[in-house]
Amino acid sequence: MEEKSRGQKSQLERLAGYILRLGAVAAVLAFCWYFSNVLVYIAAAFVVSLVGQPLMYLLKIPHIKGRRLPDWLLATFTLLIIAAVAILVITQVIPVVTGIVKDASLLGAEGLPKGDFRHSINQWVVSLFPTLGADFDIVTLLFQQLKQMTDVSSISGVIGSVASVVTDVVIGVFSVVFISFFFIKDATLFSRIVEALVPARYEAPVGRAIHDIEYLLSRYFVGVIIEMFGVALIDFLGLWLIAQVGVGYALGIAFIAGLLNVIPYVGPLIGELLGVVLCVVLKVGVGVGLSVSLPMFALIVFAIMMSAQLVDNFVYQPLIYSKSIRSTPLEIFIVLLMVGHVGGVWGMLIAIPSYTVIRVIAGRFFAKSKVVQRLMPDIATRSR
Repeated sequence: MEEKSRGQKSQLERLAGYILRLGAVAAVLAFCWYFSNVLVYIAAAFVVSLVGQPLMYLLKIPHIKGRRLPDWLLATFTLLIIAAVAILVITQVIPVVTGIVKDASLLGAEGLPKGDFRHSINQWVVSLFPTLGADFDIVTLLFQQLKQMTDVSSISGVIGSVASVVTDVVIGVFSVVFISFFFIKDATLFSRIVEALVPARYEAPVGRAIHDIEYLLSRYFVGVIIEMFGVALIDFLGLWLIAQVGVGYALGIAFIAGLLNVIPYVGPLIGELLGVVLCVVLKVGVGVGLSVSLPMFALIVFAIMMSAQLVDNFVYQPLIYSKSIRSTPLEIFIVLLMVGHVGGVWGMLIAIPSYTVIRVIAGRFFAKSKVVQRLMPDIATRSR
């Protein structure tokens, strides 16, 4: 009886332990849900700090009379540089992009010639999707979308919606900048915060895991920014010097293509097609571009933007993905397919950073697992 009583007591203790763990998990989830805005601010500030840490490191190199500037001043300079780049893009590039979209939408589909080239494209699209009907016109569809983007009533609705939440936006921006300052000033602050929330026996491995995550994600985000501007630069030079569409139009279209290039796989294709359409529209409506036939001009623009993608695929991406996050192209492709199926475009944007975090955690805490050793032998070896 005594042994039976001890066994029942042991089972009750285990059950109580499970209930306490479930209660703790529920409490954490409830906390995260209730303070989701704060967690988003912290996550955004963490990303900004990952981009700013390399700048902070470079600013620490110069010394004046054997001494360097204090960390708080260097962190301030780092944030000012990031803010200056963002403001430059917003004030200089975005108005050019808006002007291109407006010019294209004002021209309208009726302004384009209905020649054999346009008819052939329509027939090809209808052959792929017969449900569109024989009267389908892809150019008309594109211009309908452009007009919706520049419709005054829709813009007014957007302005009204933005005005209603302007206070939240200001608070969010201020919070991200404020938190980013401390994360940049002290590179170990984020890891210390996380370590304080875990049991003492896990502090050391958690600290090493966070260090690896910060290192890999910092390289990744900086690499993505370099990739975006690199693709935009090639497109800009090609559209300006070869296609001769003008500096302003070339800059706007190149920026659109570079920005869309951040979306894996799908973004570059959309950027190329949109760039060709906008260039053709501007050539017909404004008269910019080479003095060649319209199909030849479209082919030249497509070749320029395809060349930028080839440089991206064979130069930029291997350096960014393979070197920064240490993942094979097959891993990345499968992850993007799975996450894109579940979360769409927004899911694809966060797929690679999230997978990087999972890889690091798997290597640090589950290195002896058969799955990790077979599917991720590189991180399993490094974690031994």
